Amino acid sequence: MTATKGEFFTPAKMSALEKASRTHAVAKNIVADEIAAREKKTERLRALRLAKASLTPEAPARKKKR
Repeated sequence: MTATKGEFFTPAKMSALEKASRTHAVAKNIVADEIAAREKKTERLRALRLAKASLTPEAPARKKKR
């Protein structure tokens, strides 16, 4: 069994169901990657915000004028 040029450069045609399932799987992977990146960014920003809040002293309460 020898490989021919046609086998490498012209793939077999996929059915509509196979195309749809492959597209669905790729789309789910992309969405999952975006969710993971968003959660990672949120955690990083939350840590920075908490660190900044702990470093800045609280301003004393102002006295009310009568």
